[in-house]
Parts: sequence; structure tokens; C-alpha cells
Amino acid sequence: MASDSCFFTNRSGLRLHFVHWGDSSGVPLVLLHGLRAYAQTWESLVQSLGTGYCIYALDQRGRGLSDWAAPETYHTQSYVEDLEDLVAHLGLGRFVLLGHSLGGANALEYARQNPGRLMGLMIEDIGPGSSTQGDGAARIRREMSQTPLQFGNWELARAFWQASRPGLSEQGLASRLAHSMKDSGTGVTWRHDQQGIAKARLSIEPTDLWPAVRALDCPTLFIRGGRSDFLPAATLEAMTACNPHIRTVEVADASHYVHDDQGEVFNGLVAGFLKGLCESPRVS
Repeated sequence: MASDSCFFTNRSGLRLHFVHWGDSSGVPLVLLHGLRAYAQTWESLVQSLGTGYCIYALDQRGRGLSDWAAPETYHTQSYVEDLEDLVAHLGLGRFVLLGHSLGGANALEYARQNPGRLMGLMIEDIGPGSSTQGDGAARIRREMSQTPLQFGNWELARAFWQASRPGLSEQGLASRLAHSMKDSGTGVTWRHDQQGIAKARLSIEPTDLWPAVRALDCPTLFIRGGRSDFLPAATLEAMTACNPHIRTVEVADASHYVHDDQGEVFNGLVAGFLKGLCESPRVS
């Protein structure tokens, strides 16, 4: 499926980029990437879904081709407002929302602050407490503090990703090199605001996601990597117990990055969830 690269200006004057696939007659689906990712991280999912969907993937502020911002604005409320501005720019009514990690937190808070707007919600490997406690939160903080701002050449950049994500497929590696890095003239550097994002991640208190989980008012699927260090299985159980709209699934042999590690399984879960929504009489 062909894509279009598009821009809009948000309420604070930032120029934000998004990628669009499909046509306006399809079911609207908005995709939010993780902490250091980019819109094209969803390319495999989009191609597997095929026709019938109108898909938008946002480069969240400071990432991809979107403008960078002050580090103190790399927090949930600003991301939610950016999503609200994208939805308004596109003129969307009700739509389906999918977010991974940081994007999942932003999706949950959008749902809480905009009740009734979502046909369905999918959250990949994040839940209440994920960003504040446990091995995964410690790993992210460590990565943020230790990631170099520049590499001498592309081979060193490739080696960084291979060491950071040992299970990453060649396709996933190629995608990261193409969309999260660029030639700086003196080496290879990040497309995203690595320094600002790291400063925010290490200094801003993550949003408590329990109020959003309790308030969910649409069919919601949480997808956990079976060997995730970020979303404990016990949190899945607790979320299911507190809201009847929530379903959960674990994907074997997948880390925090389920859509990378087990792409076909992940894509199938998303397709199945969307099919169920489209067949429901509640969807319009």
C-alpha cells in the first residue's frame, strides 16, 4: 500500500509529520510509536492489514520529521494535545487507536480525556507502573543516560542497534537505520531529539495510568511480550479485573518490542481485533 508524507501545525506552532496509508472510506486507525521510534515503525503492520483501512502514523514531537520541542514538553499531556490536534486536522470522528510503550501511555490518556471518541484501543506492552518500577523501567533509564549522541560511521551505528536489541530482525534493523538516524556530515546522528528526550525521561515523573485504565469505555486489547521486562503479567491481571472492556494477550518469545520480535503474530492480533470491531453493531 502506498503512503503519503504529510505535515500539520499544532496548537503551539510545532510542525508535526505523519504518514498516511489508504483512503478516506476505510476504517480510521491512528498509530503512535514508542519512546525513540518513528511513524514508519508500523510499515509491516500497515502492509499486512491491506485495504479497508485509513491509517495515520504520527511522528510524535521530537521524533522522525516532526519538530523538536523544549524537553519539558516531552510529557504525556503535550503528546495528548498533539494527538487531539492531529484528530482535529484530519476531521476524524470515532476511530481506532494503537500505541506502543510511550505511545501506549499517550493513547490511554487520550482515551481518558476524550471519552466516547474511540471505536477501540490497542496497547502494546505498557501499563500502570511500567515506566516507574521494575527491570524495564531501569533499562530504559540506563539506555537514556548511556546512548551516544553521534557515531563515527554507519557500521558503528549498526553495531549499537545490534547490541541494544539482540533479537532485532534485519528488516527491523534496516528500518531503524533508515528512519531514526541520519548522516551529520561528521558521522551518524539521531533524527530524534535524543538529548532532550533523555533529559525528559530522566527528570519528568511518568503519568499514573491507573485512572485511564479504570475509565476505558471502549473495547481494549493489551498485548504483552511473553518475555517483556516492562509490563508484568500481574499488571495484566489487575487491569482485567478492574475494567470489563479490557482483554489481554501474551505473545511468546517477544520482548517489549512485540511488533519487531514477532511481527506476524502481532499483525494477526491487530487484524483480528479490528475485524471484531468492524463486525460489532456498536461501531459506526
